[in-house]
Amino acid sequence: MMNPGIFLGVLVQLALLGTLDAAVGLGPLGWLAGAAYGIAVGGFLTYGLHRSTARSLGPADAVTLGRSGLVGCVTALVVDTAGQEIAAMVVIASVALALDAVDGQVARRTGTSSPLGARFDMEVDAYLILILSVVVAQSLGPWVLTIGAMRYVFVAASRLWPWLNNPLPPSLARKTVAAVQGIVLVAAASTILPLWGAYAVTLGALGLLTWSFGRDTWWLLEQHAFSPARRVTADVA
Repeated sequence: MMNPGIFLGVLVQLALLGTLDAAVGLGPLGWLAGAAYGIAVGGFLTYGLHRSTARSLGPADAVTLGRSGLVGCVTALVVDTAGQEIAAMVVIASVALALDAVDGQVARRTGTSSPLGARFDMEVDAYLILILSVVVAQSLGPWVLTIGAMRYVFVAASRLWPWLNNPLPPSLARKTVAAVQGIVLVAAASTILPLWGAYAVTLGALGLLTWSFGRDTWWLLEQHAFSPARRVTADVA
């Protein structure tokens, strides 16, 4: 059974889609994509709550759920209009990115940080970057999709090499690089930059992201290669 807070989040998603429809117009595909996204998020959170010790969402999770609703609207616009409603999409995506700094502060100030909340926040960010990369790829080329796909390639690789799932130490650089991706993609999607400028900043963002993932992967590999368990196994062998 879906948690009342999660169910309310799905209703908010539908209300936001209705507001967006009234403002710029949404066709059946937009409604379907936005509603499917909201239901999928509700399912993810329901599953996460069942696996965790928490019985309900915390205040920070409510903020993230609100951000997720905005990301659902971006999804609806991209699917329905192929990214043609640039102004609305840029405004909504910008608000979603700005609120990313809020949920973390709420979690810290209320003492309600949780693994589920952190994972939810990360997945919303990753999906927003993916959908924005789809928009920017229409003008700059399919190589931009690498930015949106990198997180998911990393997750897929962790199925083959489970040591990639090991926790990483906190890193301000990692958080900064992640934030840069959203800012750069929104700027490139907004068309306020000349084409060569959009190419330059997006390529720079991809370079930073590649460095960040490469650095984390190398750190995890070192920890795995020199872990005590592996040394014991090597000694026995």
